[in-house]
Amino acid sequence: MDFSRLQTVSKVSDEWSYPQKDARISGLLPVDRAPDHTLYWEEYGNPDGEPVLFLHGGPGGTCSPVLSRFFDPARYRVILFDQRGCGKSRPTVAGAGPEVALVKNTTDDLVADINRLRQALNITGKMHLFGGSWGSTLALVYAIRHPDAVASLILRGIFLGERDDLLYMYQGNAETWADRPYALTRPGSYVAYPDEWKAFVEIIPPGDRSDMMAAYKAIFDRTTLGEADRAVQRAAAVAWSVWEGTISYTVPPAADPGQNAEADFALSFAQIEAHYFANDLFIEPDYVLKHVDRLAGIAIHIVHGRFDQVTPLAQASALVAALEAAGSPARTFIKTNAGHSALEAETVIALTAVMDGLDRLDG
Repeated sequence: MDFSRLQTVSKVSDEWSYPQKDARISGLLPVDRAPDHTLYWEEYGNPDGEPVLFLHGGPGGTCSPVLSRFFDPARYRVILFDQRGCGKSRPTVAGAGPEVALVKNTTDDLVADINRLRQALNITGKMHLFGGSWGSTLALVYAIRHPDAVASLILRGIFLGERDDLLYMYQGNAETWADRPYALTRPGSYVAYPDEWKAFVEIIPPGDRSDMMAAYKAIFDRTTLGEADRAVQRAAAVAWSVWEGTISYTVPPAADPGQNAEADFALSFAQIEAHYFANDLFIEPDYVLKHVDRLAGIAIHIVHGRFDQVTPLAQASALVAALEAAGSPARTFIKTNAGHSALEAETVIALTAVMDGLDRLDG
């Protein structure tokens, strides 16, 4: 039997409209003391163009140069940056430990950092905010608090961060896994990814599986670490990171999980996520939906994968319904035949088309 014609990846290949370019400039911006949080940023495109600030996912993710390809380099001034504790920003969890890197690392801090970055880069007028997954949450929170600074929100993979949203991805049928591993005892991402779910669940002993996020965080919070404990912590961080990375694609890149399987990235990514999730993202319940009236006058464009198992489509639908009820409907709501990742082909095409079609900023 010949299976060579089956799709083996769903990641973007030649669907990009714009070439990969090197950053024009980059820098480090001190934003806090004790600990000395410093943000790494890069700028692409036209230095006199319309400013676009890219907010990466996670919390705990990072930016990479390929993300600049969503934007026409002749039109836009594109700023990518790594949020606190992430990527090339300092300190990181992997480098300095959670007892340092997670201090002063909250949603309020990240919102304040956006304003610090705007000031440092002399962005005085309105800007476009482009965010996916957790980046969509942060973009919405920022726009709710600072609507006068935002011309448009371009959002992918809407994440509202409610408890049920997290349970769908991280809890699933874990509590009954030991006795009935393939029973559909509650909704969850595991339904579409049973083998990958097995690897995620079995890091945690059966007696601790009633709250998977808490069980993982207990491992991450260990402070008296011998080498055996460090090995357990690394394994847990990689399992957490690979689980999310894998299920972000409709056709998972199983042969090459990329940076998600790298210990340093995983230690920072997983521990920052667990930190934010244990604290309800440091925002009140239903924060975004309760405050959508603050977004009136901002052009909102939403792209969401129909088969997204990290942030299911219902979250985007809830946001769209709330915007309509507030009298300020989304300008665009595109459902792509894709999963969660920004780098799936249809989502790349849709996001690029949205950026190409935005109303131009005055001045």
